[in-house]
Amino acid sequence: MAILVSDANIFIDMDVGDLTKPMFRLKETFATPDVLYREELEEHHAELPGLGLRIEQLSSNGVAEVERLSAIYNGPSTNDLFAIALAKERQWPLLSGDRRVREAADADGVEIRGTLWLIERMVQTRTISLERAQTGVELMRNGGRRLPWVEVDALLARLSDDD
Repeated sequence: MAILVSDANIFIDMDVGDLTKPMFRLKETFATPDVLYREELEEHHAELPGLGLRIEQLSSNGVAEVERLSAIYNGPSTNDLFAIALAKERQWPLLSGDRRVREAADADGVEIRGTLWLIERMVQTRTISLERAQTGVELMRNGGRRLPWVEVDALLARLSDDD
């Protein structure tokens, strides 16, 4: 079973799209750094650990990695750097829809996936229907989420053709 480290924006996208519960029905396990969870998710998303979210603590080497990353990348927040460092330390893929996080992770050799990958995965595994994916995407669009909408539309068209 694969473990994926997630930053906060993935959980926000899934929440806005009403796709959080289906996300946790996938075979993958989702994890996030303890600092990120406490500072960004716990107040408004306290249900996540009950759904299966693993709250992970970085080793002292991982914390040193956050410091190294912060000297190189000024775009991602410190909490985002904790997510990158956790993914790197554990050799788990990182889930992020934030362009700056994705660029930093990719430049540092961390496997990166995003909201579109997650939606596609849920449809391909029949965790959700194509219609539910389309509804979720529209909720995200109407909710002001910043996704690459041309790519989103192309993904939905491709998934529709696959049906």
